[in-house]
Amino acid sequence: MNKSDLIVALTAKKNLTETQATEIVDLMVKGFTNTLKNGGRIEIRGFGSFTVRKYKAYKGWNPKTGKAVDVKPKKMPFFKVGRELKKMVDGK
Repeated sequence: MNKSDLIVALTAKKNLTETQATEIVDLMVKGFTNTLKNGGRIEIRGFGSFTVRKYKAYKGWNPKTGKAVDVKPKKMPFFKVGRELKKMVDGK
């Protein structure tokens, strides 16, 4: 499912216009993004949680040239699956 599929499902399920559904989805995505950007954590019970992990600088390599490359420190979003979602996907 992608963003447009979610919007279509929301319009059909809740009898909303496409514009209203788009605004709702955009509001959620912006809220999630801002929370993670500011170092926060998002937890949706039964689904999972989103956090930001910090990675230190390290020496990597360019697979095309084989030369060493300095990789700068970075922050990456991380998703941890909730127990209930794991069970549903596994069919238990």
